[in-house]
Amino acid sequence: MKIVIINYGAGNIQSIKFAVQRLGYDAILSDNVEEIQNADKVIFPGVGEASSAMLKLQASGLEKTITMLKQPVLGICLGMQLMCNFSEEGDTQGLGIFDLNVIKFPKSVKVPQIGWNQISNLKSDLFKNIPENSHIYLVHSYHAPIGDETIAESEYAFAYSAALQKDNFYGTQFHPEKSSDVGAQILKNFLEL
Repeated sequence: MKIVIINYGAGNIQSIKFAVQRLGYDAILSDNVEEIQNADKVIFPGVGEASSAMLKLQASGLEKTITMLKQPVLGICLGMQLMCNFSEEGDTQGLGIFDLNVIKFPKSVKVPQIGWNQISNLKSDLFKNIPENSHIYLVHSYHAPIGDETIAESEYAFAYSAALQKDNFYGTQFHPEKSSDVGAQILKNFLEL
């Protein structure tokens, strides 16, 4: 199986690569359009600020490539947010895969939300063998609200989307590569889709 982690200069890619290797798979880091298109599975990470990450994606010409992919694609953290229509962070137009706008947590809560939280209302094969209220690891100041494409929820002052799915596109607000055994199982589930 050919697994490609998109390397566009805005992702925590080494930790994801190591997490995939711990599951017994090899992954390559690439920004090559052909290599990404020919992968069996694609992981789209993201760390940092939305508008600068989107500029890097556009500079590499990958924004159109990602939206056209037919194989399973997993967006992680900012990667998931960039797959939405829009982000308030830097007034950023997203890829428009998920029909949601990413918004900042209200001033009434401490941001970023850092640390362990629970996921619930799990839907999709991405969460096969994952018990309700399992703990996952998050670092974020912005969130996607609950919508039709929500396949897992988490709560920080209120419920928000912890994971999204539309067709072959999946996204997790949390970091599966930092979420211990639960995260490893979720990554394994993705790789076995």
